[in-house]
Amino acid sequence: MYRIKSFQTILLALGLLCLLVGCTSVVGTGRSQLNLVSDAELNQAASLQYSQLMKQSHLSSDRQQTRMIKTVGARIAKAAEELMASEGRQAEIANYKWEFNLIDSKEVNAFCMPGGKVAFYTGIMPICQDEAGVAAVMGHEVAHALARHGNERVSQQMMVGIGANLLGIGLGVGGVSSVTADLIMTAYSVGSQFGVMLPYSRAHESEADRIGMTLMALAGYNPEEAIELWKRMDQAGGSAPPYFLSTHPSNRQRIEGLEKYLPEAQSYYQPAN
Repeated sequence: MYRIKSFQTILLALGLLCLLVGCTSVVGTGRSQLNLVSDAELNQAASLQYSQLMKQSHLSSDRQQTRMIKTVGARIAKAAEELMASEGRQAEIANYKWEFNLIDSKEVNAFCMPGGKVAFYTGIMPICQDEAGVAAVMGHEVAHALARHGNERVSQQMMVGIGANLLGIGLGVGGVSSVTADLIMTAYSVGSQFGVMLPYSRAHESEADRIGMTLMALAGYNPEEAIELWKRMDQAGGSAPPYFLSTHPSNRQRIEGLEKYLPEAQSYYQPAN
């Protein structure tokens, strides 16, 4: 009985510690999130990875497209700083070192690392079509960084790992047989993957869509173009895993979410000269 109470005390103390040191809110949505890792450490690691990627990649020689990426990037970065300042969070973005590059690759992809390092692949440019399309993608990717989704994912993985270790200790304390313990640990692993990690990843994508629309509106781009972008993405096709196995919402679900968030984004929109 004493061992069980001690185990419960450890769990309670761990939970309280996480609440005290790791709870923050997401800019633009106010959702509470858990961040257990130093942003400075993540930003530094991301910067090193980005530098390595740039050395290994071939940058696009298309000057017009490269100029578009950098122009839109500068406007989205300014919008990001404006959004953070509107919530009194200038200190969080003061150390962002913005960088925007276009990589020559058929891959249909783009990303923004923690700290503001952005890369587009030329394969996504035909779907973007123009500045507004680039702004829709750029806003979404920058939103991931502003919302500290990378930190949250690492923190979730840490908590799942800690939970597995504590569960193993608890099963040992409880005198559970090795066969039963293995079954319970397997169930925990599957449950944490499909019940926590994948749903959270889909939630991150939807949240980035919402914040991204706000960013492109603040930057002077019509947020309706985000919906048009994802319609083109949907038409481009491509196989996708079942929803419960996917880390992203389906294109149709994404479009419905964007339509829901559109009125909010429109309130920030003022066409650029």
